[in-house]
Amino acid sequence: MELRDYLHVLRTRWLSIVTVALVTLAATAAATLLTTPEYTSSTRMFFAVQGGETVSDLAQGSTFTEKQMSSYAEVAKSPIVLDPVAEAFGLEQDSRSLASALDVTVAADTTILVISATDEDPVLARDLANAVADELTSTVGGLSPERPDGTETVRATMLSEAQVPQSPSSPNTMRNLALGLVLGLLLGVGVALLRQVLDTKVRDENDIAAVTDASPLAIVPIDTAATDHPVFMHDDSMGMRAEAIRRLRTNLQFVDFGDRPSSIVVTSSVPAEGKTTTAINLAASLADAGARVVLVDADLRRPTVAKYMGFEGRVGLTTVLIGRANVEDVVQPWQGSSLDILPSGQIPPNPSELLGSRAMTRLLEELTSTYDVVILDSPPLLPVTDAAVLSKLAGGTLVVAGADRLQKQQLRASLEALTKVDAHVLGIVLNKAQRKERDRYAYEYYSSQDPTLTGTRSSSRKARGARQVTEPEPAVANRSTWPGERMSATPRR
Repeated sequence: MELRDYLHVLRTRWLSIVTVALVTLAATAAATLLTTPEYTSSTRMFFAVQGGETVSDLAQGSTFTEKQMSSYAEVAKSPIVLDPVAEAFGLEQDSRSLASALDVTVAADTTILVISATDEDPVLARDLANAVADELTSTVGGLSPERPDGTETVRATMLSEAQVPQSPSSPNTMRNLALGLVLGLLLGVGVALLRQVLDTKVRDENDIAAVTDASPLAIVPIDTAATDHPVFMHDDSMGMRAEAIRRLRTNLQFVDFGDRPSSIVVTSSVPAEGKTTTAINLAASLADAGARVVLVDADLRRPTVAKYMGFEGRVGLTTVLIGRANVEDVVQPWQGSSLDILPSGQIPPNPSELLGSRAMTRLLEELTSTYDVVILDSPPLLPVTDAAVLSKLAGGTLVVAGADRLQKQQLRASLEALTKVDAHVLGIVLNKAQRKERDRYAYEYYSSQDPTLTGTRSSSRKARGARQVTEPEPAVANRSTWPGERMSATPRR
């Protein structure tokens, strides 16, 4: 992963990072609050060799004492000192338990010993520190050889008595919270990176780029507030999804410029990615641009085009393929527009064979010679081979990838299946994508036009269902920009 990949992870998974950090911080705060406060009190002792007639004697005595300081620190925590202290205080603890409550250190380059006692009772902590210092003072004298005059060689003097601490030494709330926050952020980043590595779903264009070099021709956002009607190009013509389909229509006009396909298979990798809705609205968008379009429901497994468009679908594609009807007898115009619908007809027992038959090839040739664009809604690629068979016959294939629905390996397998049959993949449509900040701004700009104009345009689109379309919308597309479009009016059958 490069630096930009890490930044992308932090940007896209910031919520999980913050969540882990807050949970860790809350756990640290709870542990801190539940910890019993402890108090520490300290006393300082000075050790020196008595006597010395000359400076040399004093220097030798000081050196001797410095070398013995570590030994004195060990003596302070030994049973010879702590047993009398425990007996004096009536403590049930033995010398080992009492030693764990003591911290004896030597100040650097000095002969000063610091004795610290820690306990839940601040008064007891003070008394223990002073008692250990007193007992050590009397013990040290007996450990060193006496001088010729009978006095102690080394004398321990208490420099400062231990005092009752006013605040607990542990837990340190601010330090614990700071460490908890830092640890939480590190854990959050680690969890985010781990999720990124383990996450195999296609969520945005970056995930598609990791699978194929083909860039998405359009990103259709998910819009939970929009109408549930599948033909949102007309029912929600000012919505973000409709604008994404218009962008798809425009981008398709520049795919293989000069040799644009007149028949397009719309498929997906797995069910529920929105291929049928994409096919329906793409066909409606091309019809809005003035092209004569036929939408063929070639999903002979689970056909839904007729249901979504409000047609009777028992007579259609399969009826034509088995020779029981002509195509002009079963196509149905949609709301008086330049869009015709060819339903699936009865579900056959052999869909793949029927779609790969010579009758299907002849039908496609007839449709492409009659219409400017033929859109075929086909089954998903991975469960069945129908889409691969159709893709070999059609001029191009459009793969719909459902965000949060599709796995990267599934998309890769679908593209490989199309490559094996030499299908012409036009591009990928990322469907049901999460809205980004730039999409929100674009939508606000698009939907904040003059309300008078917006209402007029919306009304005109709805009125299209009740009248014949006599001319295309010049602001959308030029009819001559799509291959096979006729400049002269062709009478409808």
